[in-house]
Amino acid sequence: MSGFKDVVGHKNIIEYIQNAVREDKVSHAYILNGESGSGKKMLANLFARTLQCEERGTDPCGTCHSCMQMESGSHPDVICVHHEKPNSISVDDIRTQVNNDILIKPYQGPYKIYIIPEADLMTQQAQNALLKTIEEPPEYAVILLLAENAQKLLPTITSRCVMLKLRNIRDTLIRKYLMEQMGVPDYKADMCTAFAQGNVGRAIMLAESEHFNDIREEAIQLLKYMPEMEMDEIIKAIRRISAYKLEINDYLDIILIWYRDILLYKATLEVDKVVFKDQISFIKEASKRSSYEGIETVIEALDKAKARLRANVNFDLVMELLLLTIKEN
Repeated sequence: MSGFKDVVGHKNIIEYIQNAVREDKVSHAYILNGESGSGKKMLANLFARTLQCEERGTDPCGTCHSCMQMESGSHPDVICVHHEKPNSISVDDIRTQVNNDILIKPYQGPYKIYIIPEADLMTQQAQNALLKTIEEPPEYAVILLLAENAQKLLPTITSRCVMLKLRNIRDTLIRKYLMEQMGVPDYKADMCTAFAQGNVGRAIMLAESEHFNDIREEAIQLLKYMPEMEMDEIIKAIRRISAYKLEINDYLDIILIWYRDILLYKATLEVDKVVFKDQISFIKEASKRSSYEGIETVIEALDKAKARLRANVNFDLVMELLLLTIKEN
């Protein structure tokens, strides 16, 4: 990643950051709020690179000593706060890595920057400890809090930070990136873009995942032959699906997109916006066979299945009810 020009989307946030740097109005604390894979860490790293870059521009040059240190993760004045407990950032983590360190002046750069991933995992005590630093930070300090759910942060924290909310990225931009920068074929780019739902990190992960292709093929085979399947075959299918328990939401999303394709084609008779273009003959057949009410019933059943699985309802039972609903509709 060489600069902001390589970022997909987030134009407003990039402009805000660059204007702050250009006008020398950099705040002491920021919250970058967005779902996993939305680009929080990438933007935070680019912000830090720009602030420390020896060229003093609005984009990191990528070639100076500071940029090279950032590239290797060895810049002494950019600290990424880590935590040992998987679901909690403790008060000791904040005191040791931020509060006790921040009073030491930068070794070489104009700023001392603290990046705190998963900041919404901070305990209340940890947040209160950080609050003292945010209230009276040294002039050279910049703290970047990365959060999936900023509402978990104390109001006293959020009120003292600049909030940068990462929005969903347009499908056209994600699709273009996958095809032009990663060389992903158009049919696969369509699929990954549809699944990503505006999250470019997720789209990239899916495009690079061979396992995702296996899940996709397994789901397609099930959907193509579901109308003719008997009960014993459905039970065998559930056993195969159980191999994807960890990726079950991806599996169910594939089924959801399949039925959205059927609904779209049934309503418009147009192929352009269909995601499963490589399966268009089956989509056409299914659109003739399924009623609008039946398609809606399946889509509702998918939502119910997800909710039940989140509530730890028996996996086989949930899937059996879902597949029977699909078969009947």
